This record gives sequence, C-alpha cells and structure tokens, in this order.
Amino acid sequence: MPHISQRGAVMPDSPIRKLVPYANQAKAQGVRVFHLNIGQPDLPTPQIALDAIRNIDRQVLEYSPSEGNLSFRKKLAKYYHRFKIEVNPEEIIITSGGSEAVTFAFMACLDPGDEIIVPEPAYANYTAFAISSGAVIRSIPSRIEDGFALPPVAEFEKLITPRTKGIMICNPNNPTGYLYTREEMRQIRDLVLKYNLFLFSDEVYREFCYTGAPYISAFHLEGIENNVILIDSVSKRYSECGLRIGALVVKNKEVHDNVMKFCQARLSPPLIGQIAAEASLGVDGEYMLVNYNEYLQRRNFLIDGLNRIPGVFSPIPMGAFYTVARLPVNDADDFCKWLLTDFRLDGETLFLAPASGFYTTPGLGRDQVRIAYVLKKEDLGASLRILEEALRVYPDRTAQGTNL
Repeated sequence: MPHISQRGAVMPDSPIRKLVPYANQAKAQGVRVFHLNIGQPDLPTPQIALDAIRNIDRQVLEYSPSEGNLSFRKKLAKYYHRFKIEVNPEEIIITSGGSEAVTFAFMACLDPGDEIIVPEPAYANYTAFAISSGAVIRSIPSRIEDGFALPPVAEFEKLITPRTKGIMICNPNNPTGYLYTREEMRQIRDLVLKYNLFLFSDEVYREFCYTGAPYISAFHLEGIENNVILIDSVSKRYSECGLRIGALVVKNKEVHDNVMKFCQARLSPPLIGQIAAEASLGVDGEYMLVNYNEYLQRRNFLIDGLNRIPGVFSPIPMGAFYTVARLPVNDADDFCKWLLTDFRLDGETLFLAPASGFYTTPGLGRDQVRIAYVLKKEDLGASLRILEEALRVYPDRTAQGTNL
C-alpha cells in the first residue's frame, strides 16, 4: 500500500471540528447540542446579499478574473477607506475565503523551512497553512493571566533566526478576543523594520472592537507598507461563512505578482460569492450597529456568567466574538469529548473547542477552552447552566479550581 505524505501525516486535527462525530452521535440520540465550538454567527446575512443571489440574471455562470471582479475590488477599496486603510483596487486580490488568502500569502512569501513567529494561542489553521507551504511556526506564548497581551519584544527577538521571514498576527484576535494596543502594534512594526520581515495581519474582525481605543490596522503603521500582507473575509462581519469570499491586500508589487500565480493556477474565486459579497458592501450602518450591540451584550453576559462558575476564569475579550476560558479540569480535550459522549442536562449538552489545539507549544492550554459567543443570550444562559453542572460532576477535576 502506498505511503501517504509526511505533510499530511503531521497536519493537525482541527480543535474546532475534530469532535464533530461525537456531536453528531449525540444529536442522533435526540440530544440538543449548543455549538460554542465554531465561529458561525447566528445573526442574519444581509437581505441585500440574499436578494442579489435570488436576482442573478445570467445565462452563464462564468469564470471571474483570477484576482476577482473589478467592481467588487473597487467597492472594497472604498470600504477600507472608512477605516483609514488607503489602498487601490489593483492592490486587492479576492480569494476563496480568508483561509486561501493566508495560504497564498505563505506560499508566495515563504520557502520550505522558513520560519514565522506567531503569538499563541492562535487560530489553529495557521499551523495547517504553514505546513501546506512547508513553513515552520515558531510560537510565542501569551498568558491568560495577562489577558493574552502581546509578549515583550525581547521574547520575540529570542526566536529570530536567519530563517525567520515573518510575523503573523490576528487583530482582533481569534481565539482570545484580544485587541492589540497602539503601542503593541508599534513594537511589532519596529521588529519588522529591524529584521526586514513580512507582517501577515489577519483583520477579519475589525468591525467588532469593544473598547474606546482605536482599531490599529497593520496598514496604519508607517514605514512598513511593503512588508504588510493584510488578510480579510466577509464571513464574520456579514454572517456569510458559506460564501467563501476573502481578500488579500498588499502594496508590495513583487508579492502581489507572486500571489497572482497561485490565483491563476486555481482559476478564479467563487462568482456567486462575489456577487453576494459585493452587494453586502451596501449595507447601512444600522445592520452593523445592531450586530455589534448584540455581540457586545452577549460578551458581557457570557463573561460575567463564566466568572461566576467556581474555578472558571475568563479575561474580558475586547474584540471578535470569542473568549478563552480556563476550567478546573486536568484535560480540557477529554472534558469536551465527555460533554458530548457522557453528559446530559435535561437532554442538552455543550460543544466546546479544546484550547490546546490553538497552541503549538506542548502542554499549553490543557485546561482551557475556546468559546464562541455566536448564540443568542437564552442559549448562552442554558450553556452556562450546563457547563456549571458538568464541572460539578466531572470526575477529572483539578484538585482546586480558583478564579483570579
């Protein structure tokens, strides 16, 4: 029998999806499963996007340009202008989701064996994308006790080697909800300048910042315009995960042209998705404000509830719609599986994402979970009750769980 690739063998399982078979088994038994494992918003997709799909008047669903439709890219440039991100349509490449944007960015900028520094916990698929391109993730841990603030610059410099080619950040952050400060972003800029690195900046959650401090894009940082590759997606801000439409934004012409080779090889991004995403850029401010306020209320409700459960601690996330919480358990992977296979409260249970999968440093995150507050408050309330009772009876608790 032929051997599978080493690349595939070392590809990690998704901490978000690896427990899906157990959730499916529970649902097949009639159990109601509250999905807090995945960032799939339950808020409605803009009506103008749905109408754009229903009203498609074409005889042929043709290939789009490999870089995406020009009309869409022109409107995206105007959208970015509202956030003081000044780019032109020729600097925007439409991709099949933000995932493809990251993959193409890595493949265009990194050679096999090149290293990128990523603060952890981090979006788990960054590791998968790096493996796909032959690159190596060098992780730098942030601490839940510090609210997952950026580690000191000196810790970054300890990791820099002749193979270091870039830094990858997500701001606001998935999975922690952390929002980088202006000073932290300046420190990153200084590192990028000092060592001539790429800065890969995933900014898909920019619409969801819950603090008075301004959102700082990587494109706001002076002096590194040609080092920045910005990653974007319509999935979260418009509740359009299934459209699979993202964007890669870059001013560096050499990087742009390299990315385009991969875009041409995969032919084109989804046509129907682009039509709906382009229409979504016409949403009024009321749509975004309603969604923003809903997530803010959910965040406050969930974090307050989590920190009232004995032994549970969650810092307050300042962006996105996730939090990482520490639980009084010895192994959150086992606990999350146990919830789906063994625990029921009035015929209901929870699907949480073990946080260990968001770390690459062995042993970190073993008592943590990522929670996506993408359900209405009534369902979050039920989830909190289930979690509290589950922790009370779980047989593999830590000897003593304490809140900070």
